[in-house]
Amino acid sequence: MAKRTRTRTASNQKHYDVEAEWTEADLALLEELKRAEALLPDDAPRALLSVRLSVLTDDTTSPVRQELDLRMLARERGCRVVGVASDLNVSATKVPPWKRKQLGDWLNNRAPEFDVLLFWKLDRFVRRLSDLSAMIDWSLKYGKNLISKHDSIDLTTTAGKIMVTIIGGIAEIEAANTSTRVASLWDYTKTQSEWLVGKPAFGYETAEDENGKIILVINQRAHRALHWCRKVAMRRKPASASRMVRVLVRSGLCGPGLTTSTLLRRLRNPALMGYRVEEDKNGGVRRSKIVLGSDAKPIRVAEPIFTEDEFDSLQVVLDQSGKQQPARSRTGATRFLGVLICHDCDTNMTVQKTTTKGKAYLYLRCGNCRSGGLGAPNPEDIYSKLVDDVLRVLGDEPVMTREYRQGAEARKEQKRLEESVSYYMTGLEPGGRFTRTRFTKEQAEETLDDLIKQLAAIDPESTKDRWVAVHDGKSFRARWQEGGMEAMGDDLLRVGMKCRIKRTKVKGIRAPQIHMKLMIPKDVRDRLVLKQDDFAEAF
Repeated sequence: MAKRTRTRTASNQKHYDVEAEWTEADLALLEELKRAEALLPDDAPRALLSVRLSVLTDDTTSPVRQELDLRMLARERGCRVVGVASDLNVSATKVPPWKRKQLGDWLNNRAPEFDVLLFWKLDRFVRRLSDLSAMIDWSLKYGKNLISKHDSIDLTTTAGKIMVTIIGGIAEIEAANTSTRVASLWDYTKTQSEWLVGKPAFGYETAEDENGKIILVINQRAHRALHWCRKVAMRRKPASASRMVRVLVRSGLCGPGLTTSTLLRRLRNPALMGYRVEEDKNGGVRRSKIVLGSDAKPIRVAEPIFTEDEFDSLQVVLDQSGKQQPARSRTGATRFLGVLICHDCDTNMTVQKTTTKGKAYLYLRCGNCRSGGLGAPNPEDIYSKLVDDVLRVLGDEPVMTREYRQGAEARKEQKRLEESVSYYMTGLEPGGRFTRTRFTKEQAEETLDDLIKQLAAIDPESTKDRWVAVHDGKSFRARWQEGGMEAMGDDLLRVGMKCRIKRTKVKGIRAPQIHMKLMIPKDVRDRLVLKQDDFAEAF
């Protein structure tokens, strides 16, 4: 039976090129809108435009059209556009606004830079009622307004808040109906021997038979890689998963992004026997399990890469190898993962277990040096030395938390004082209302001096929306004593601190000499400031 291989990937879908979509007419309109914007007063409301698109089709509105429509809306409302958050190929159902790459950065880190968030239509912005509710709460907290081009949404009025909730509920119902249809399709495909939708397991690809029917066929490069892995795993001295990864990447059979966990997951997938599988959600380990048909037998969807005997014997070997690894703690086998790095190859140091004459030894090794480089014994001693160094440098630093301060009240007071000063200055001019008598002139001058002093006392920074760092009353030493090494490791990763481990061979001694160098960013104090997650409790 003739087969024509056809790989179905994201590249086969219609690709959206933003630059190519801008026509000369669009660019001319953009320049016209920017010229009109330049004439706005300095205190004009600042608008952020949110543009989103999941898949570009003939029925969707292109990002270019969305942006131009929103710029015209900003002109109508007298707003100055300060930025465009464009998130393409992003599902509003799966990714809430605060987790999108561009819009999320504005919401979480750049809130002081805009006053109004404009979006083309509500379903371009959110599709879940819980997400909409979270955004309304965030907007009210930070003094922002949400405005839609095609929906009656304005958070400054009670009617607008009610309308936005109603529309959001309708959008969520529509998204739920779509989700139900997709889920029903997946449930149906699980019971069929034909391949209808979905991404094939590693080792397979889609093809068409002579009748145009979609089937699964074995990918020969993946077949070669999988059988080689089984061969070296079944040796008397089996190759480690990390060595398999290095060989596969070097040979070109697998891409450079392959990791040991991904390779092991592929080798443990029962889909390699040609059966339909589904994700097993029981437990914290990510595995796949065979789907049984109505006759209680596995559903075959392709020719097997491994026979059942080959697959089962491979699982036994992998299980034995897994038992030799050190027990994983709640945060993993390696503490300070991502902080401790090799001086020579600049990769992470991880804990590896070696058994000699029945006795287990733990070493810190790197990823790229030959055989992991010289093993650094006693990882706990290295952890302890790192903790001492960090506490010595940063232990007494105060724990600062970022808080948002609005400048609306200060701006209002500043405007009142400026208008009052202008009023009295006009009245004190020759022929003014306060120059008619000596008494009224002296009183007006005293009042004017007092107003000028009040105006001068206003801090210009207080009139701006801004982030401020507030001390919470304790030091990082106290914080890390409460949270332990896990809390310290999280903070060190957050601020980008590294500790280089240099291992030097000492003649006549098996264990190498360890040199540790703490790498501290120049702006470490700014990075240490804790940022509250406003959306932590949102679904």
